[in-house]
Amino acid sequence: MARDRDPAVRDRAGRARYRRILRFASRHLAVTWWFELVLPRFGLRWVAERTRARRMQRFARGFHGLALDLGGLMIKVGQYLSSRLDVLPPEITKELEGLQDEVTPVPFPEIRALAEAELGMSLDRVFASVSPEPIAAASLGRAHRAVLGPVDSADTGLRDVVLKVQRPGIDRIVDVDLAALRKVGGWLSHVRLVSDRVDAPALVEEFARTSLEEIDYLHEAANSARFAADFADDDRVGVPDVVWERSTRRVLVLEDVSAIKITDAEGLRAAGIDPVEVAPVFAAVMFDQLFGNGFFHADPHPGNIFVTPVEPSGSAEAAEGERPWRLTFIDFGMMGEVPTGTRNGLRQLLIAAASRDGSGMVNAMRDLGVLLPTADTVGLERAVTATFARFGGMGFAELREVDPREYREFAGQFGDLIRSLPFQLPEDFLLVLRAVTLTSGVASALDPVFNLWDSVEPYAARLVRDERGNAVQDVARRAADAVGVAARLPGRLDHLVGRLEDGTLEVGSPRIERQLGRIERTARRVLAAVLFGGLLIAGAVLRADGDVLGTVLMVASAVPLLYALLAGRLPG
Repeated sequence: MARDRDPAVRDRAGRARYRRILRFASRHLAVTWWFELVLPRFGLRWVAERTRARRMQRFARGFHGLALDLGGLMIKVGQYLSSRLDVLPPEITKELEGLQDEVTPVPFPEIRALAEAELGMSLDRVFASVSPEPIAAASLGRAHRAVLGPVDSADTGLRDVVLKVQRPGIDRIVDVDLAALRKVGGWLSHVRLVSDRVDAPALVEEFARTSLEEIDYLHEAANSARFAADFADDDRVGVPDVVWERSTRRVLVLEDVSAIKITDAEGLRAAGIDPVEVAPVFAAVMFDQLFGNGFFHADPHPGNIFVTPVEPSGSAEAAEGERPWRLTFIDFGMMGEVPTGTRNGLRQLLIAAASRDGSGMVNAMRDLGVLLPTADTVGLERAVTATFARFGGMGFAELREVDPREYREFAGQFGDLIRSLPFQLPEDFLLVLRAVTLTSGVASALDPVFNLWDSVEPYAARLVRDERGNAVQDVARRAADAVGVAARLPGRLDHLVGRLEDGTLEVGSPRIERQLGRIERTARRVLAAVLFGGLLIAGAVLRADGDVLGTVLMVASAVPLLYALLAGRLPG
């Protein structure tokens, strides 16, 4: 084993942890190298193929045990790997998808000591009380209910809060785990079997970035404030306030907004709230984030969303259209942001999905950077079209009636096809898929017959209208450019002819002047035809939406059309 040069692994416990991770990785890499590279060279490829599924399951089970034993970031690694359906086979992802954030408890005195060191004072000076029993405990931190002291309560207007405290020593553990993962990523970059399919170091860096953000509570607080600003005027959404004066990178104090868990159907009904009415509102709020703001909650599982009853305003007119509850989001450690380019690609993907357009969906995937330009997408397009034909538009109640064997066969064929292509999902796209998947699951738990397409299609229709508007603007811009070129071209040609006449431009053919005249007339006709087409298309698009301007543009297009038709007959 190479010497450990990373500062994170210089202490004894860090070195032991680091080497244990590398031993596990090197052992399984050696097994893969032997079966997948060596044996096929001796004509024993059939041995590798016959044992592949069993070897992958053994690796996944081994990693599952390692992650539970080590805790720390390794739990997150397993959860991350379980989402990489694009680069890992189902034998691995299925084994790891149930990996929960199970951790050994930390004595409360250690939690108290870290919090007091961060705040620079005794907890008794900040809080009237702190419950020693955590309401949530994970490998990276834990949360306790607390009551603010009178001074802070008067300053903030809050009383009941949640105190989140980072797990003692987690910074060092995260550094050790990332150092080990970077080493493994470097190894994999030299294994052609892997490097041809996936950029392992890039995946490690994506994972490192999101992990480091997740253990920075000030980053989470900033996410919470930004999310609250996005929905400041939206009565569907609530966000807990942050007690900034009592928050640091390792300690976070938030308003306690605990209410009815979103999937607690009995609790909702007891509060007079119909779960079926909650489902489409929740889906709409999530799609607003994904396709509107571009900044979205990437972990909307049931534990992170409450349904909070709201007191009626008192006005009879307002109460009639008033919703007596709102959705309250918590835990903003895992957020996604969709860059403009990705957002445009997602819009095209959504439009294609809503219209069951397999070809359009594959093109959108390529535009998103999910597929490399060299990918042979004929098979993928055929598979996507077949998926739409069989399952497109089905609600969850209908999908449950499908024979599970058909699912398995379909999923197996589709998964094999995806993994055979140069296909790697960017981190932001992975978070989008995670958000959509969780949204779909929560909504179907609220309403067994919930159909995700019903929530998607209004967005697709709006995006189609937006695309039309963009198309009109693009046509108008191109038409304006054409007019500009047409206006400048005669002057440029006159200048050229002038240079010919005064002898400053020498040519060897006496026919050049006649040719220039014909070129000028042809150019004018071509530009007139372009202008006609632009005005006609823009007018047709606007007229389809009932816009009077569309009729005006279509009538105006007759002028350049007449010029284009008659210019050849006019004297030069």
